[in-house]
Amino acid sequence: MEKKKLQLTGASLSGEIHIPGDKSISHRAVMFGSIAKGKTVISNFLPGADCLSTISCFQKLGVQIERDGDNVTVEGNGFGGLREPEEWLDTGNSGTTTRLMMGILASLPFHTVIAGDESIAKRPMSRVVDPLREMGAAIDGRNKGQYTPLAVRGGKLKGISYHLPVASAQVKSSILLAGLQAEGETTVTEPAGTRDHTERMIRQFGGSVDADGLSVTISGPQELSGTEVRVPGDISSAAFFLAAGALAPGSRITLKNVGLNPSRTGIIDVLSQMGADIEIHLNDDSSFEPAGDIEISTSNLKGIEISGSLIPRLIDEIPIIALLATQAEGRTVIRDAAELKVKETDRISTVAKELNQLGARIQPTEDGMIIEGGTKLRAAEADSHGDHRIGMMLSVASLISEGEMSIRDSGCIRVSYPDFYRHMDSIVKDCETIRPE
Repeated sequence: MEKKKLQLTGASLSGEIHIPGDKSISHRAVMFGSIAKGKTVISNFLPGADCLSTISCFQKLGVQIERDGDNVTVEGNGFGGLREPEEWLDTGNSGTTTRLMMGILASLPFHTVIAGDESIAKRPMSRVVDPLREMGAAIDGRNKGQYTPLAVRGGKLKGISYHLPVASAQVKSSILLAGLQAEGETTVTEPAGTRDHTERMIRQFGGSVDADGLSVTISGPQELSGTEVRVPGDISSAAFFLAAGALAPGSRITLKNVGLNPSRTGIIDVLSQMGADIEIHLNDDSSFEPAGDIEISTSNLKGIEISGSLIPRLIDEIPIIALLATQAEGRTVIRDAAELKVKETDRISTVAKELNQLGARIQPTEDGMIIEGGTKLRAAEADSHGDHRIGMMLSVASLISEGEMSIRDSGCIRVSYPDFYRHMDSIVKDCETIRPE
């Protein structure tokens, strides 16, 4: 089991980091390039394990994809160019790959089996399976399609109007991808707004989609064309360094070319509400996804309440927000975040367990947590539980925890941020740096 030992208490942070490509956009760029006709060139692609799973799945479906570092070229032949795979599609640890691919497979006139690792096998899939069955796809799996492996025999789909019971960009995207090949209109209505990368990507590839408040409508069938996609830096990855810059004493760092899609900037709103010393500098280019540089310095933070429509805009950042809250003045309350229970881990209980053993005071609740601020943290034997965001959160915690931190299964961080420790090492000043065990 891979471990990292960190003894960084008292370190200051200084310098610039070029945040790696956005994971959500990297996934979608490969998917849309594979179902479009013509060449798609992707730059600043995230070569993390999750996104590589997406590439592997489409290669098994007959798509020619070449990767050179963070540059990817996809030779798409449209939906009709996809071929029945000779083996099952392995999505690894990627919920995005699993759920979004279901929407694509639903319209393909052949049989496919899709499955991932042990974590994916525990994550609920009926939220995708049910609407796709309603559209006409034949899908079966464990517990009547609740869990992977899932067997899909696609075919002719019809448009539907579907109200999501839970705000989920993955489910919305899966239905929209199916809607690209369905007859008639498909409308998805959300209980709260979620990230809109799929809608933007459809337009980038020459498709048409209409958004009206919390409803998104697509008419099918549509044909997409290959294009160029420059992936901005992932704000979910940047969040860990934003927290590090706010917490480590005497720090000032700049994060370059970070995606600033309004549906993803909840972490910036939270930092601003907590009183962080943060500045945003938007890029001038007309990219289909807004991006810019973010500067952050050591800050005196205060506790706040986080709930409602803000939650879908920062659901992946809640583990690092919890760490921020342990150092803020006063109490922070997080509500309406029950979706955390069905991530790579139950992130409500896991965050509370790991930070409490460092000395934090966190009370988990049914849909969030209550965090008492101003607590002094002490390093301990910590465990990522195989969850990349928990592993990165604990690594940032080492900056403000007395003593040496040892993190079990730190290798899981490669799922979304392969260069995380190298980047941390590059900005740590006046302190012993990261050491592998």
